[in-house]
Amino acid sequence: MLKTNSIYFFDSIEFEEIIHSYLDSGKNSLAKKAIKLGLDQHPKSVLLKLLQAELLIFDGEIDKASTLLKELQAIEPTNDEVYVQQANLCSKKDDHSGAIDLLKIALLYTDDEADILSLLGMEYLFLDDFDQARINFEKCLEFDLEDYSSLYNAVYCFDMQNKHQEAAEYLNLYINKDPYSEVAWHQLGRQYFILENYNEAVRAFDYAVLIDEYFVGAYLEKAKTLEELNRFEEAIENYKKTIELDDPTSFVYLRIGKCYEDLNKANLAIQYYKKATHEDPLLDKAWFAITNVYLKNRNFSKALFYIDKAIEIDEQNTIYWRKYAEINLNLNLFEEAVNGFQQCILLQDKDLIIWLGLSDTLSYLGEYEDALKNLLKAKTYFKDFAEIEYRVSALYFKFKNSKKGTTHLKAALSIDFESKNILKELFPDVFKMKEVKDIIRGFKKKL
Repeated sequence: MLKTNSIYFFDSIEFEEIIHSYLDSGKNSLAKKAIKLGLDQHPKSVLLKLLQAELLIFDGEIDKASTLLKELQAIEPTNDEVYVQQANLCSKKDDHSGAIDLLKIALLYTDDEADILSLLGMEYLFLDDFDQARINFEKCLEFDLEDYSSLYNAVYCFDMQNKHQEAAEYLNLYINKDPYSEVAWHQLGRQYFILENYNEAVRAFDYAVLIDEYFVGAYLEKAKTLEELNRFEEAIENYKKTIELDDPTSFVYLRIGKCYEDLNKANLAIQYYKKATHEDPLLDKAWFAITNVYLKNRNFSKALFYIDKAIEIDEQNTIYWRKYAEINLNLNLFEEAVNGFQQCILLQDKDLIIWLGLSDTLSYLGEYEDALKNLLKAKTYFKDFAEIEYRVSALYFKFKNSKKGTTHLKAALSIDFESKNILKELFPDVFKMKEVKDIIRGFKKKL
């Protein structure tokens, strides 16, 4: 008809099917043309006008859609689809309570309660009313046990309320009705995993993969659970199974590498970590994992190469900068270590260990003024810490400022007398000073 301008008669139901076909394939402009042709032939068709209203809502023509739906409600006040579309309109305007009221009216007139209940569940989700949302999704499952969308949504509601034990109980009841539902077994495994009941989780995932041997997600979750049980060889088998069934992912390679690392098989760990970086060169976690393996084996040069890779990808990660500083210290690259510690502080990682590492490295380099400035700044965050006071004291003695050196030394001794070896290890020349020895001896007598 569109191509030839010819006029052919179609029943309104046939027009409806044509329009639905266009809507399902995303051809909204053709759907609009079909609605116009349909209404030309069937100007009083409520079904076609409802589809017109649906398209108006989709296009954001809210006022036109609202007017049309009010007209249709006057014509057919018991048509559930009119209320569904009005609810859709309210939902678009973020009036979810209004949408719920309209859907409850639709529920009185519908022959398909499950669809309305599902829509009600979604509106309650918009309001974060997880109890009511779950109740409606559970009612959907009473109509159709294989409505997995509603099952996922019901479990999601439990998850959002941290009701994992209740979720497990509900899923067990569901499984009693449908014991061959791999989806339910998988979801049950997830709940047991969260509850740290790992043995039951493995059992649930086992049933999921027995029912569907191609269920990649279940193999993946099972592998993660086996890791928690320190059953690393079995975990590796399950991770490798996902690679057989689906395209490999950087995440799977990373986990296999971690399992091999936990088995103290460093070469295999590095092999799989490198596969992860090959799959996703921007996966900083994989570069960092390789760093840690080399660091454990005291291969600091290679560790430095790989931590640089991780930092290139995520230079805002303070954990990487900490590791960078540690590696450079082991390589006697002290200026680079200072840079690492300073980056941590710039990124608001103000852990005491960072301040102490920075000041000790600066002191080793003979940059005592910078070391002291750093420690005095640290004191603004850490009040009455012996580790800081001993270092500040030593630096003041180095600057021949006996008065301040004595004050801070006495403060350090009163906080933690036993930690005086900090002076002996880091500032042996200060520790040997007669003045310092006298203060320590005098403090010991008081104790």
